[in-house]
Amino acid sequence: MSTTDPAELAAKADRHLWGHFSRHGAGITPPIITRGEGVRIFDALGRSYLDGLSGLFVVQVGHGRAELAEAAAKQAQTLGYFPLWSYATPPAIELAERIAHYAPGDLKRVFFTTGGGEAVESAWKLAKQYFKLTGKPGKHKVVSRAIAYHGTPQGALAITGIPAFKAPFEPLTPGGFRAPNTNFYRAPAEYAHDEKVFGRYCADRIAEAIEFEGPDTVCAVFLEPVQNAGGCFPPPPGYFERVREICDAYDVLLVSDEVICAYGRIGSMFACDDFGYVPDIITCAKGLTSGYSPLGAMVASDRLFEPFDDGKTVFGHGYTFGGHPVSAAVAMANLDIFEREGLNQHVKETAPAFRATLEKLYDLPIVGDVRGAGFFYGIELVKDKTTKETFNDEEAERLLRGFLTPALWEAGLYCRADDRGDPVIQLAPPLISGQAEFDAIYEILHGVLSEAGKLL
Repeated sequence: MSTTDPAELAAKADRHLWGHFSRHGAGITPPIITRGEGVRIFDALGRSYLDGLSGLFVVQVGHGRAELAEAAAKQAQTLGYFPLWSYATPPAIELAERIAHYAPGDLKRVFFTTGGGEAVESAWKLAKQYFKLTGKPGKHKVVSRAIAYHGTPQGALAITGIPAFKAPFEPLTPGGFRAPNTNFYRAPAEYAHDEKVFGRYCADRIAEAIEFEGPDTVCAVFLEPVQNAGGCFPPPPGYFERVREICDAYDVLLVSDEVICAYGRIGSMFACDDFGYVPDIITCAKGLTSGYSPLGAMVASDRLFEPFDDGKTVFGHGYTFGGHPVSAAVAMANLDIFEREGLNQHVKETAPAFRATLEKLYDLPIVGDVRGAGFFYGIELVKDKTTKETFNDEEAERLLRGFLTPALWEAGLYCRADDRGDPVIQLAPPLISGQAEFDAIYEILHGVLSEAGKLL
C-alpha cells in the first residue's frame, strides 16, 4: 500500500531501497523528493529547493511539463511497447529522423538504447565490429581521458578513467587506456602560459597513446566535449581540431560522448557543434527526454553503417527497451519545447551572465577555479589559492560530505559536491533558468562556501 507519510516512506526506503552510488546504514536516510515544478524540487516534508543540477544533468526543460506526461499517455494508449528487433514503430522512426537532422556531417544512423552507459557500450561494440568487417580485426582498444566518467556497464567502465570506480569490479573488459584530460587549472608549468599550447600537448598525448599501444590495435577515442568528472574541463582552443587530425591519421574513430553535453547543455543540440568538430559517433541520453522517460542513443555515420547495409550482416546488439515507443514520443514532445521556446538560443545568450555571476565567487579564498561552458560549470575548491594546494582525502571527505552537501541542501540548493578528481561543486541548472536563478545559486554558494572557508 502506498503512503505519503514522510516517516513511513523513510522507513520503507531504509528497509528496501538500494540507492545508486549511495551510502547506507549508520542512520543514513536519503532525502525523499516528491515533486518538481519549473526549476524547483520539493521533498516529502514540503520543503522547496532550487534544482541546480537538473536532476542529474537531465531535466533541460524544467519539472512539471504536463505536455510531456500527456505525450507519454497518448502514445501508451496507442502502442505501449514493441521492440526494435527486426521491427520498427512510428515514434522511433520519426525520432531517429529528427536526431539525424540535428546531427553534424554524415551522422545519420540512430541506434536507440535506454541510457547513456548503454550508448557508450554500443559505440565500443560498433567500433570493434566495424573494423572486423573492414579488414582490420586487431583494432579493439579505446583511448579515453584521466578521471573521465563514461558509464558503469562492463565495457563502459573500462573506458571510464576513475580508478576508485573500477577497482571493485576488476578484472575489467580489456582494452581501455588513458590520456591526459584538459584541466588547464592544473596544467604542467611549461604549458600553463597558453591554453592553445596546452590543448596541443593534451591532444598529442592521445597520438602518443595510440602509437604506444599500436595503431593496428586501437579502434576509438572516447571524449566528452566538456569533461564531467573532475569538474567541467572545457576543451582548449584547437584541441578537438587536433584530435580529429590524429584520429584520421591513425584510422581511429572519434566518439563524442555527449550523454551530458547534448541537447542544449552547452548551447547546441550537439556540443560537438559548439566546439567545431565532426565525430564518427555521438552517444547521448539524459536531455533527450528531459528525464521524463528513459532513452539514449548512439548516432553513427553513414560510413560506419555501410558494412551492415548488405541485406545479411547484423550488428548483434540491442536492448529490450531501446527506442521504447513511449520514450520516443516523449522525446519528440521534448524537442518540440526546445524549438518552440528557443532553449538553445537562450543558453547561448545567457551563458555569459551565468559565468559572470559564478565568477563573483572568486572573492572567496576557498574558490580556486570557476570553469565550464553553457549551463555546465564546476567550481574547484582549494586550501590555498596562491599555491593551488588541494585537500587530502580525509579533508575532502570532511569538507564535501561532512559539511558542504548537507549545508547546501539545508540552504535550499540541490547541486553536486564531487571528489572524483580534486574537490568541486558542480552546477547544471535547467535550461529555462535565467538571472534570478543564477543570483539565487550565487547567494547560496557564497554563504555556504564562506562558512566552509572558516573550517579550514
